Amino acid sequence: MNSHEKAVYLTFDDGPLPETTPFILDTLREFGVRATFFMVGENVLRHHDLYNRIVEEGHQVGNHTFNHLGSFKHMSITYALNVIKANELIHAHLFRPPHGWMRPTVYWWVNRKYRIIMWDVVTRDYSKWITAEDVLNNVKRYTRNGSIITFHDSLKSIDKLHYALPEALRWLKEQGYEFRVFK
Repeated sequence: MNSHEKAVYLTFDDGPLPETTPFILDTLREFGVRATFFMVGENVLRHHDLYNRIVEEGHQVGNHTFNHLGSFKHMSITYALNVIKANELIHAHLFRPPHGWMRPTVYWWVNRKYRIIMWDVVTRDYSKWITAEDVLNNVKRYTRNGSIITFHDSLKSIDKLHYALPEALRWLKEQGYEFRVFK
């Protein structure tokens, strides 16, 4: 995004889940921050109340496929149909591919219908090899003006997020960053 503006875009992938999303939303509310949630359609189907809460609290939503499909493991038409199925629930104009990969044919199709949002700071909060402090340090080390920061709304990340998310928000605010969502 614009490297001349002291702003960041906070994103969360893979939810919503009852074990994780409420904590994330409560923390964002506590800090007065809006974010973009790239959601998996089957999670929205199972936990539509959390989808509604995300939207009601002013956050942006994005499509992350219906089943968290990897583009290279499926035929392009299968992937496209999965994206369409997810969007029947999510109603998004934004898309982020799981794992950050798409076949060229999938990219061509998705790019015609959605604004594709990737990232430049992945916190690695899902990794069993790093600590919550490491997650925070990834935010501190790699964030710059215009950064798109990706956390995960998932069971793999929640224990680390209890520490890292509020500390990252506190640090970003101390550094003077404004929080933005995608148009």
